[in-house]
Amino acid sequence: MTNPILVALDTSDSDAALALAEKLAPVVGGFKIGSELFTSAGPDIVRSIREMDKDVFLDLKFHDIPNTVAHAVAAATRLDIQMLTVHTSGGHTMLEAAVTASKEEAAALGITPPLVLGVTILTSLGSDDMQKIGMDANVSRQVHRLSRLAADSGIHGLVCSPLEVAKLRQEMPEYFTLVTPGIRRSEDTRSDQKRTLSAPDAIEAGADRLVIGRPICAAPDPRKAAEEILRSITA
Repeated sequence: MTNPILVALDTSDSDAALALAEKLAPVVGGFKIGSELFTSAGPDIVRSIREMDKDVFLDLKFHDIPNTVAHAVAAATRLDIQMLTVHTSGGHTMLEAAVTASKEEAAALGITPPLVLGVTILTSLGSDDMQKIGMDANVSRQVHRLSRLAADSGIHGLVCSPLEVAKLRQEMPEYFTLVTPGIRRSEDTRSDQKRTLSAPDAIEAGADRLVIGRPICAAPDPRKAAEEILRSITA
């Protein structure tokens, strides 16, 4: 079993991020680099993580006109990342452009293309939030609609709430990679994520990779916390 844990390096301090990554590298599968860290540290932080021989999940959630997204995906592919995200609400043409760009750039470089993962509904959004922005207040129905769009556009997988994994695993193509944020321990507070689940429950529901931030990074001993989570899903 591939180590499914991707630690979210949600900080603007590149030195702190790298120090944490070095401690955790032996016990996790890779690291998520999001907007905060990438905006602060740029591509160099990706290169530094890749030098540890760890997967990089570049979570920038590209959402723009197809040509702009294609160029952004090509640039990300040149960093030899393993996964990146795009918003499925960008539409069919944008999603196709992202997948095509990842494959063409990787082929030109002779490397494995990154998985292009679709983001449907952010885990911070509940029914009330959806209604206020003019979307279907039924979160599950909207996730299903955007997931079908992603599959029809050639996307490689989805970032989805743990509570949606089981249903999506049944509905989506077998090759789909399902990556779940919102992983919490039973004793953790929910914070700003409303649709959460424990690591073992998410894996049992069908998740392939788990994005875990605070339960590891904010722990008194982050490596010990990561080891405990890993044991809970491999026991």
